[in-house]
Amino acid sequence: MNKEKANTYDAIVVGSGISGGWAAMELCRKGLKTLLLDRGPDVKHLTNYPTATLNPWDFKYGFNNTNLDREVDPIQSSAYNPGDKHFYVRDKDHPYEQTKPFNWIRGYQVGGRSLTWGRQCYRLSDLDFEANVKEGIAVDWPIRYADIAPWYSYVESFIGVSGRRDHLPQLPDGDFLPPMELNCIEEHLAKSINDHNHDRLLTIARVANLTKGWDNRGPCQNRNLCSRGCPFGGYFSSNSSTIPAAMATGNLTLRPLSIVSEILIDATSQKAKGVRIIDAITKEVSEFYSKIVFLNASTIATTGILLNSKSSRFPNGLGNDSDQVGRNLMDHHSSAGAYGRHDDFQTNYYKGRRPCGFLIPRYRNLNPTEKLNFSRGYNIQGHGERQEWLDKSLGISGFGKDFKKQLTVPGPWTVWMAGWGECLPYENNRVTENSSLLDQWGLPILKIDFSFKENEEKMMDDIKNTSAEMLEKAGFNNIDAFNYKKPGGATVHEMGTARMGTDPKTSVLNGNNQLHAIKNIFITDGSCMTSSGCQNPSLTYMALTARACEFAVQKLKSGAL
Repeated sequence: MNKEKANTYDAIVVGSGISGGWAAMELCRKGLKTLLLDRGPDVKHLTNYPTATLNPWDFKYGFNNTNLDREVDPIQSSAYNPGDKHFYVRDKDHPYEQTKPFNWIRGYQVGGRSLTWGRQCYRLSDLDFEANVKEGIAVDWPIRYADIAPWYSYVESFIGVSGRRDHLPQLPDGDFLPPMELNCIEEHLAKSINDHNHDRLLTIARVANLTKGWDNRGPCQNRNLCSRGCPFGGYFSSNSSTIPAAMATGNLTLRPLSIVSEILIDATSQKAKGVRIIDAITKEVSEFYSKIVFLNASTIATTGILLNSKSSRFPNGLGNDSDQVGRNLMDHHSSAGAYGRHDDFQTNYYKGRRPCGFLIPRYRNLNPTEKLNFSRGYNIQGHGERQEWLDKSLGISGFGKDFKKQLTVPGPWTVWMAGWGECLPYENNRVTENSSLLDQWGLPILKIDFSFKENEEKMMDDIKNTSAEMLEKAGFNNIDAFNYKKPGGATVHEMGTARMGTDPKTSVLNGNNQLHAIKNIFITDGSCMTSSGCQNPSLTYMALTARACEFAVQKLKSGAL
């Protein structure tokens, strides 16, 4: 009994990434004794960023992955480089099944993928929240923009988002720090787009990189080495921000190397009573108890925990009365776009780096009268840069003074841009368990069956065509319209497997991110998404988490949970 008492908290949060760190901070600040569990080792801000200040020549093979990397990590090596490899799992240690190619990119450590995310922060709008019901696709969101707008502001004011207010209904403005600046070739492309396509706008990306000091962090040093971990706190991560804030309350207990195998349900009350964990090193099994549970392990891992939490009440997985747990898996596609060169601006250059590119917000299917052969839309993200001498040196011959002069003159200006496109929710894009294959901790291997369908393929064709067209109108040459045909998962925006909805028969969570069947379980990571929009989703996860924490604590204090 003493051990059970020692292992009892007000709240348990599973996962310490983007949304889990927020849940821990919010619950701790509201006075709840909170246990934060992560399956990976601890990563302390400032202390555990081993490559943060290394120079290019400090890496044995430069920034190139080796053949061994690609052999040992065929999936993760598509995302990592020698500077951040330590923040990604080893594929051989964490197997999964793929019915069709799907890149499940993972970072198992305290902070999760908040250490390596792209930091793009965009709000969804009612164009996104209303799309399903208007088009008769999947189920309706149980919330609208007005429900989440104040929580977007709340999150932005804490993490610090730099950006420009552009007054677009499809991409609501936020509470921004001063924006970063476009360079001359990007400004040229922006002017051309404005001249030729009045329904489009090129703007600077909105990112969680600090353009001034904020909340005792930053500012961003423009090193563009974010994925190594930032010792300056120049971008938002759980490690630099939410977890230290939670620790400062005195209410947080952090337990790394703790693999949650299942959520425990009290047979009498039919409420969650805690979680069962497996020590990642010793494999010892323990149980921890709480009044509420926030499940934020990331979309696919959260699905695995729900599916593995079986009982006589939930024979097909916890909260799976609707048979929707694991279904409707989505990921943005980012394969199609265009690249081009420009011969002007030869006397212009730039100094330093910039940790973000530009954005062309969604411009397709904004008008109901627009007749396209696909639903929804995409935004375009890209960057302009001047090529270095090295990029042209292979085509230069000679020696002496003239040869050196040619080598030190920069190459032409170029722009690369690609569309981040919406993926519709399909029931047969799903995650299931293979109970006949177990990992090293005795847990079922997860099986992912995902593919982009006709709607996404047609959207990619449109992205190629319009991207190339915009470059051509802006005077670019040597234009290459491409489609890399990247598999699902490659954009690392997986979501949707425990979707929100109004009807327990067709959804897993309600409008407060509560499990329909068990009201003291909340899920606010990407699995809760009802549709994907085309915007990078992490800001929405954080806003939904803060909102759900406020609701959960109110209900807990009133005795409703």
